[in-house]
Amino acid sequence: MELPGFLYGFYERRLLRSLEPERIPRHIGVMVDGNRRWARQFNAPTSQGHQAGADKIHEFLGWCQELGVRVVTLYMLSTDNMNRSGEELDLLMGIIANTLDRLDDDADISVHAMGAPELLPDYLADRLTSLTARTPVREKLHVNVAVGYGGRREIVDAVRELLHDAVARKADISELADSLSVDDISRFLYTRGQPDPDLVIRTSGEQRLSGFLMWQSAYSEFYFCEALWPAFRKVDFLRALRDYAGRQRRFGA
Repeated sequence: MELPGFLYGFYERRLLRSLEPERIPRHIGVMVDGNRRWARQFNAPTSQGHQAGADKIHEFLGWCQELGVRVVTLYMLSTDNMNRSGEELDLLMGIIANTLDRLDDDADISVHAMGAPELLPDYLADRLTSLTARTPVREKLHVNVAVGYGGRREIVDAVRELLHDAVARKADISELADSLSVDDISRFLYTRGQPDPDLVIRTSGEQRLSGFLMWQSAYSEFYFCEALWPAFRKVDFLRALRDYAGRQRRFGA
């Protein structure tokens, strides 16, 4: 049930006051799911749902900056999504490119691309490369953009790069196999050098990872929200943060 505007604002402020700054997650992963279903609810074209989802991304990043989140990883396009129709993919790629342009306009955001650029159109792969190379004037938020991304592929790429590195160093592969550790593989992940996500949010009511940050999310907290991504409100986000703050993280213990 929707609250009247003044009650909604009161509830939002109440949630904000309940959050302790030290309990805000440093790194949040977000599975932006439900764009197509949102469009179907309004008998709108799929592209309208994707555009509404892109607009929500920028709104969400503003909330994160306001609350002091340091890293956000956005699951925007998976390797499985590449099986969609050519028409839908062409429209979606264009919307993603426009989203990257809007990120480029924010001097407080740095961007890192995650995924397989060879699966993307040249113009989008080039845009990701140039945006990743940009140094923000003052970094308030680091955004990982997962486009053409698959969690299993990331692990395979990390192992492949580790082996190539070992060969380049003329290391003994047998000795490497005996001494291989979790940290060795982590050094070659797409998110190398970054903290693992503290919280992973998935919208649209689905309760599965779908290959998102499979390695990095081993000890993450998960929050599943019924709202479709374009309809995800700040109140929904604050509820996720409140839920996270109330959990006792055990890290496998």
